[in-house]
Amino acid sequence: MENEHNRNIQQPAAEEAFDYKAFFFKLYRYWYFFILTIIVSLIIAFLFNKYTKPVYEVSTTILIKSDRTNIDPQQLIGLGFRGDIQNVENEIGVLSSYSLAERTVKNLDFFISYFEEENFISKELYLDNPFEVIFDTNHPQPVSIEFSVKIISPTKYHIQIESEKVLLYDYRTFGPFPQTVPSLKLNDTLFFGEQLENDAYSFHLVLKNNDLAANYSARNLKFVFKDLKSLVTRYQGIKIEPINRDASILKLSLRGFSEAKAVAFLNMLTREYLGQGLEKKNQIATNTIRFIDEQLMDISDSLSFAELELQDYRSQNIVMDIEFQSQQAIDIMKQLENQQADLKVKNMYYKSIRKYVETNRDIRQGLIVPSAMGIDDPLTTSLIQELSTLVNERSEALLTSTEKNPVIIAFDLRIENIKTALLENITNIVKNSEIGLQEVNNRIDVLTGQMTVLPKTQRELLGITRKFTLSDNIYNFLQQRRAEAQITRASNVSDNEIIDKARLLDSTPVYPKKSLNYVIAVILGMILPVLFILGKDYLNDKIIERHDVERITNLPIIGHVIHSNRLTTIVVAESPKSSIAESFRSIRTNLQFITKGKTKMTVLVTSDMVGAGKTFISINLASIFALYGKKTMLIGFDLRKPKIYQDFGLSNIEGVSSYLIGKSSYENIIQRSMIDNLDIIMAGPVPPNPSELIASEKTNELFTRLKQDYDFIIIDTPPVGLVTDAFLLMKYTDANLVAVRQNYTLKKVFGSIVRDIEQRQLPNIHILINDVKLSKGSYGYGYGYGYGYGYGYGYGYGYGYGYGYGYGYYSDDKEKEKGSVMKRIFKRS
Repeated sequence: MENEHNRNIQQPAAEEAFDYKAFFFKLYRYWYFFILTIIVSLIIAFLFNKYTKPVYEVSTTILIKSDRTNIDPQQLIGLGFRGDIQNVENEIGVLSSYSLAERTVKNLDFFISYFEEENFISKELYLDNPFEVIFDTNHPQPVSIEFSVKIISPTKYHIQIESEKVLLYDYRTFGPFPQTVPSLKLNDTLFFGEQLENDAYSFHLVLKNNDLAANYSARNLKFVFKDLKSLVTRYQGIKIEPINRDASILKLSLRGFSEAKAVAFLNMLTREYLGQGLEKKNQIATNTIRFIDEQLMDISDSLSFAELELQDYRSQNIVMDIEFQSQQAIDIMKQLENQQADLKVKNMYYKSIRKYVETNRDIRQGLIVPSAMGIDDPLTTSLIQELSTLVNERSEALLTSTEKNPVIIAFDLRIENIKTALLENITNIVKNSEIGLQEVNNRIDVLTGQMTVLPKTQRELLGITRKFTLSDNIYNFLQQRRAEAQITRASNVSDNEIIDKARLLDSTPVYPKKSLNYVIAVILGMILPVLFILGKDYLNDKIIERHDVERITNLPIIGHVIHSNRLTTIVVAESPKSSIAESFRSIRTNLQFITKGKTKMTVLVTSDMVGAGKTFISINLASIFALYGKKTMLIGFDLRKPKIYQDFGLSNIEGVSSYLIGKSSYENIIQRSMIDNLDIIMAGPVPPNPSELIASEKTNELFTRLKQDYDFIIIDTPPVGLVTDAFLLMKYTDANLVAVRQNYTLKKVFGSIVRDIEQRQLPNIHILINDVKLSKGSYGYGYGYGYGYGYGYGYGYGYGYGYGYGYGYYSDDKEKEKGSVMKRIFKRS
């Protein structure tokens, strides 16, 4: 009943909320660890900021204009801007494509990188490099090999290289050279401009100016040949995103170790992007001009020959004036010849288109719309434009997919259908054109027959003139169309435009962020110790705090014994004013409270495991009762491993074991100690059957006489976790103390023993915590908040309050182990 009452009293403590103050003092005990980790973290952050290559970020913006030539049916019914979004996504694919990056790199001088090594960091030099490497593109060069250079004077320099398995690169084909060099070694002093050449390289160095040479004199400079693929891969990873959700303005960002180099690449990339779009836009005009030039080459020869023939004939013959009817026939002939020339040009155009479509799969470059040749054919124009649009859309879709993608396959099917329709239409047009040309030729033949009545000279002149006029008309027509195509090409502008070019505005690197690194260092310097402390507590399987005991059992905690630094076990007798003596006084008071003020009391002391300090507690608890002026008996019932006789320097020849077997009398086993009012019964010789002796009737007789002769009896017993001796003796006791030791007792062992005790429903069981470390500045004796309140928190009787003995009236004296105080207070009886 009393035990149940004690459990109910302890319940509020178990339900106590998280104690932030106790947690703070737990961390405060490791203040030096916090300072150390913060200092180390700041040093690491400083070294990281100092020796990490800075990374810079530059950006540019491009306006993507929407293609409004075709009406989107979705927009007509108000379904938003899907077309615009898709157009922007397509342009992002073009901007991030390998082909555009490759085209950009080829137009930049990135194939040689220059570096300066300083403080273990290689800083890339671009535009401000003191010298320039001029290499022969027709000769293979070693790639990814560092050439070390030191400028000696404005005219001389020292170059050094040593490498194994050198890969050569051909800058004519932008591919690896078939041959390799097993090793490369060079260590020489040369003049600027002097050619360096062997099987692996061919180049010379040129000094840019003397001022830079003076600034970089004797510094560690390097240069490296770069291949096209590695450069494209490095610069292809630009970040492209719209400036906001609904905008068609793209922001292109690039990070790199050289800010100037990143600016140069972005600006060249945007120029090449706009140039590529303009080339696509000018493709029709360019194809028209190329076609006309091919035709003009053929017609020029015919025109020159007809012109010479007409000139020679007129100079050699006298031509008479002809009659009106003859002149009229000539005029009709000229009209027919003009029609003939027009039909021939159209026929050549359509045959050229048909041949191109039939023989070329990739038709992006080569189609000419009829209007460019002055031919009014809406159907053919529509089919060619639709075909060109599909081919362009297919090319854009290939940027983010493969040939086997269903979307690409659908594009291919639609392209083939339109090509078939276009070929059928052209075939019909060619047939009709040939019929019309044949009809014009027949009319010319009829008219020629009618003109046979003309004189021979006039007739021959008319034939020569007709040839010249036909060639001249075709030539003039083609020249006119060529001029119109050139005007169209010159007037075209790019559909997109650059809003802001990349600039060298701010030299602040985006990485490493120095201020942020210092903040992170301070935070880590504070977090790491916390994690260490929490992790240490979590992984620690020993009793550390009061709450560790309370979480395992509801048995009441009667008190605690603080840590002793003295070599002797009899601490209370030697230092009665010490903190540890006061902790035993507190336990004595609490025992009197729980036994309801009995004038006589029997207390059993045991532990969960060996080394918990039960014998130390028994000796000093008996000493504190003896100092109280009451007759006290200390009995060593640890028959298996007796120790008390060693601490008091007494004999262990006779004791409990010899009494229980009948070899010693009651009077002979009692020994006087050096402490007034304290007698001791040793355990005696180790018997073969301790448990059987304790369970015998002689034990009952012993306790009957002891309770008659003594006020307080303290029993030292073996650990309950090992043997059952203590359980056999509990029927003679008024209070049973189970000692646990801070930072020693294992939680699992203690938990299993406590569960066994609770299952046995043994009365008057109390927990006593031993060896609690006092820490100046700690909270609750360094053992968690609560010990300062002592046992009174549970029973309404406080003894001591808070920050412990040694800071008020009581203090740990510094007397020697065998000092004069003990001689004054105690005497041998």
